[in-house]
Amino acid sequence: MKILLNLAVLALGLNVSLAMAAGTPAFDAAAANQIANKNACFGCHQVARQVVGPSFQQIAAKYQGDAAAPAKMALKIKLGGSGVWGVIPMPAHPTLSDAELKLLSTWVLAGAPK
Repeated sequence: MKILLNLAVLALGLNVSLAMAAGTPAFDAAAANQIANKNACFGCHQVARQVVGPSFQQIAAKYQGDAAAPAKMALKIKLGGSGVWGVIPMPAHPTLSDAELKLLSTWVLAGAPK
């Protein structure tokens, strides 16, 4: 099981992101959550339960250990698609920058921590 570490350095006023104990690079979970909200991701996905699409935790579990998953996830977010989780298509998000796609894919593959 992957263990998430939340390191907060309040005395210095630093915002330290969540990091995966297994060595995944740190990322800004709050920024990822904001991008997901802005792009209506939560209309179809939730963190722990399936709605229209799979939960972020289901996605993270499916791709656990797949070194190519971040790139595949970023492309899936950008281009959209269907067939992996059922027939309902996920809409494309072609206006997201490469940095936003990287952040979202890392966040989703970590199970979308807060």
